[in-house]
Amino acid sequence: MNATTATTESNSVFARPWVQLVIGIICMAMVANLQYGWTLFVNPIDAKYHWGRASIQVAFTIFVLLETWLVPIEGYLVDRFGPRWIVVVGGALCAIAWVLNAYADSLAMLYLAAAIAGIGAGAVYGTCIGNALKWFPARRGLAAGLTAAGFGAGSALTIIPIASMIKASGYEQTFMVFGLFQGIVVVILGFAMMTPGPSILALAPKLAPGAGRYQARPTEMLRSPVFYLMYVMFVMMAAGGLMATAQLALIAKDFKVADIPVSLLGITLPALTFALSLDRILNGLTRPFFGWVSDHIGRENTMFIAFGTGAAMLLTLSAYGHIPIVFVLATAVYFGVFGEIYSLFPATCGDTFGAKFATTNNGMLYTAKGTAALLVPLASLVSTAYGWKAVFVIAVALNATAALMALFVIKPLRRSFILGNEATTPTEAAAANATKTA
Repeated sequence: MNATTATTESNSVFARPWVQLVIGIICMAMVANLQYGWTLFVNPIDAKYHWGRASIQVAFTIFVLLETWLVPIEGYLVDRFGPRWIVVVGGALCAIAWVLNAYADSLAMLYLAAAIAGIGAGAVYGTCIGNALKWFPARRGLAAGLTAAGFGAGSALTIIPIASMIKASGYEQTFMVFGLFQGIVVVILGFAMMTPGPSILALAPKLAPGAGRYQARPTEMLRSPVFYLMYVMFVMMAAGGLMATAQLALIAKDFKVADIPVSLLGITLPALTFALSLDRILNGLTRPFFGWVSDHIGRENTMFIAFGTGAAMLLTLSAYGHIPIVFVLATAVYFGVFGEIYSLFPATCGDTFGAKFATTNNGMLYTAKGTAALLVPLASLVSTAYGWKAVFVIAVALNATAALMALFVIKPLRRSFILGNEATTPTEAAAANATKTA
């Protein structure tokens, strides 16, 4: 991007932090159904082609792996060329994928569509989170949390229309209509996305507690022990949450509470249905909440509170999960403190390694979700051999260890890394002023 282009973009009506944040949230909502809406299509596809649910779900695995593991490459392209075309292409790929799903008459074609969807969704997800980190240096937790919440809100807003259209018009037309609509919205909004210039960043000298101004390149980040410890913590936390997401129905069935009615706030639902509803709501709401909290009291302090609470809820489930009301409330609180990993870890990454290469750096950290997903099947093996209590013991240990690591390992190491690099590096504001003076 040359100086003329940068100046033009800085004067654009879209070159405002909150405008960019809203654009990112809408784009995230538009690609959310590629992950959260998929479950609605599995049975109709199987009813038509009789491929078997297990074979159809391979497509979802392909989607998750490509949506996760390619984000560093997509992030590099964003940091190198800007967010605009990455989001535009990502939106187009998402639309193409769902159109292909509408015509897929073989598993190979279904898997191809899943791969294209994974690439497109990863490009949009990684870009929107990275852009939020760049535009909000003082409130990265809140910005990343709101953006990540958009990924869940999209499914909440459209889950009923999608289900209704599948029932009324068939899954093929639903894939076609929603695929084109969601993809076109992302493509249009993608043209309005931009990266903040040095002058914009210089106007916001305030940073969150524990944040630095050093702009670490991806190669520098990969040489830092802080990154690998954060990666391990991300895997530890994500593995437990993904396990609970995938196995909650089985856990409820084994605890014999799935169909027992539970009444809360004047609403009565079967325990499993109630738990799933509350889990989704709190999982989304707490992402910006904990991000906002971390902007004020620090990332590691917030991690300690959230991860520790998660350990307590899992321990409660292990001991009293056979009580329907406890099952509902404990899972709700657990998912509430699980969702915050998608705001706290990106914010911590941006605080530690800077905004300039935030999309690439956070993309590398985000692959921890893919690593954690590979560990989820182990929960089934452990539960079969030793029961769910053994799974909960492992999950509690992971949560508690991550909580202690945040406070007593990550916090001093990050402080040392930031102080060590800032001792020899001018701040962004100082660099910008020096450029103006020159």
